[in-house]
Amino acid sequence: MINIINYGLGNIRAFYNIYHSLNIPVRVASSPSDLFGSTALILPGVGSFDWAMSRLNSSGMRPLLDELVLKRNLPVLGICVGMQIMANSSEEGKLAGLGWIDAEVKSMKSFSLKRNAFTLPLPHMGWNNVTSTKTHQLFNNLDHMRFYFLHSFYFKPSDPSVIIGTTDYGNKFTSAINKRNIIGVQFHPEKSHNYGMALLSNFSFIS
Repeated sequence: MINIINYGLGNIRAFYNIYHSLNIPVRVASSPSDLFGSTALILPGVGSFDWAMSRLNSSGMRPLLDELVLKRNLPVLGICVGMQIMANSSEEGKLAGLGWIDAEVKSMKSFSLKRNAFTLPLPHMGWNNVTSTKTHQLFNNLDHMRFYFLHSFYFKPSDPSVIIGTTDYGNKFTSAINKRNIIGVQFHPEKSHNYGMALLSNFSFIS
């Protein structure tokens, strides 16, 4: 049973509808008791780092999520800010992140956003390609990967080996990561039509 973590952020209904259309068992978790029986977790997110962390911390689900992910090794997929809060901290805010991955979240203003002498705007918004840096089940049967992005910050892990996908927006940045059972993507698969549906389907088979 895939549980979508509902802490007041993210496109909960979109994820639910996709899995329902794929006939993959799914439910929405809004309290700790809803998390029991989970076989995998989706951690969505939109907005700022501190807002996401404060909402998750006040949801009552944080302690059990830490146990499920770090001790029971349930597969978890963080989406956009849901991936970013897996890091230790962010330049966007002051609160500590989940610390599931040794990483920092950096402003995209920290590197040159140039393409053909033009400065690219922030936020990075719209469709862009993802290049896999290693074979991963998340990308099965996705020969060409194009997803929808909306962000101004990027995920910078201390260990580059956790990077499984990158994207170019003036400079190359991390757009997908994996460390054991923990997976994150900077883009929004729930807004990425067939590419996103295929990726979410692939995640459901990861154990």
